[in-house]
Amino acid sequence: MGSHGDSSSLVWVLDKKFAIFSTVAFAFLIRVLVSLHPYSGAGNPPLYGDYEAQRHWMEITVHTPVKEWYRNTTDNNLSYWGLDYPPLTAYQSYSHGLALQALDPQSVALHTSRGYETRRSKLLMRWTVLTSDAIIFFPAALYFIAVYYNGRKDEDLVWAHALILLQPCAILIDHGHFQYNCISLGLTVGAIAAVFSTRELVACVLFCLALNHKQSYGGPFFIPKKPY
Repeated sequence: MGSHGDSSSLVWVLDKKFAIFSTVAFAFLIRVLVSLHPYSGAGNPPLYGDYEAQRHWMEITVHTPVKEWYRNTTDNNLSYWGLDYPPLTAYQSYSHGLALQALDPQSVALHTSRGYETRRSKLLMRWTVLTSDAIIFFPAALYFIAVYYNGRKDEDLVWAHALILLQPCAILIDHGHFQYNCISLGLTVGAIAAVFSTRELVACVLFCLALNHKQSYGGPFFIPKKPY
């Protein structure tokens, strides 16, 4: 009986891990499939939608000094998708811009890349969002579930992964319309998880990073006091 019980428990643990892994993999696959469709503003001059805004910020941050990123200059016309998000977004654009410059220099060429929409450049741009989601939001969501659902039934854990990672609005805005909300959201979710695990300093750092990436994530944020 003992041996049978141990083997049954092992099977359930493996089944649970497989269910969670399958949910995570399916969530990423859905993002890939959504990203294969056109984004808002595709082929629609003169502004081409938020995709062009993000591409243009990469162009500006790669080719101009930091002090000019938020200033109207000869190389940075703020009337054309001027950078209007906090500094962490600018540095995120810079890092992604370096990758695009290495793989497809014309996609971020200064002045001449406005409205640049080749198949290669769109693929690279989409992958910058997918990798951001996988590197920042997915781990933050897993951290939150592990902390918040600690001690809950295994079925609850599986459903929590599905409900959080397959949230339609988050997927459509980032991978359909074209944004990087997964970064701000991931930092915020990570901060909330840190609060629940009583890691206040980590929570402060993550939430400040979220605020410095996108100001719309600046809602009230409270850290419960420990009872005396």
